[in-house]
Amino acid sequence: MIRTARLTLRPVRDDDLAGLHAVFSDPETMRYWSHPAHEDLDRTREKLAGMKASHAETGLEYVVTRAGEVIGKAGLWRAGEIGYILRRDLWGQGYGTEAVGAVVATAFARDPALAALTAEIDPRNRASAALLTKLGFRETHRVENAVEIAGEWCDSGFWRCDRPPR
Repeated sequence: MIRTARLTLRPVRDDDLAGLHAVFSDPETMRYWSHPAHEDLDRTREKLAGMKASHAETGLEYVVTRAGEVIGKAGLWRAGEIGYILRRDLWGQGYGTEAVGAVVATAFARDPALAALTAEIDPRNRASAALLTKLGFRETHRVENAVEIAGEWCDSGFWRCDRPPR
């Protein structure tokens, strides 16, 4: 579990289903995600199970909560790769930077051998690019037509954050 000034990041639980579904079923929130918005709870239930498995693997896959309410997710879903998403009504208030920054700091603190973290984002998502830049990531390259989402081919931007000097 990670606590920040305004947030708690903790492992996902079965009772997080409704809160996660509120995030993953919103088409606008999911516009730049690698999968379309969830149409039903079964799809979100699969995502929840995947988050549990990822946490078991990395120890750093979290539900993001504010005052006990699920507002998104942040963590490492593959070794060294950051993933995050927040409820749309909370965009632009610094919660993403706070949550992802906490995951980045924790990842580097827990694993002294970890040389860098990576992220993959849709280059059209300027807010996500700004968040990563604030946290010390830099874009390393792009791949055109990398992902097909709901019949649309989208580019991917690949970002990297090297371990800060000690």
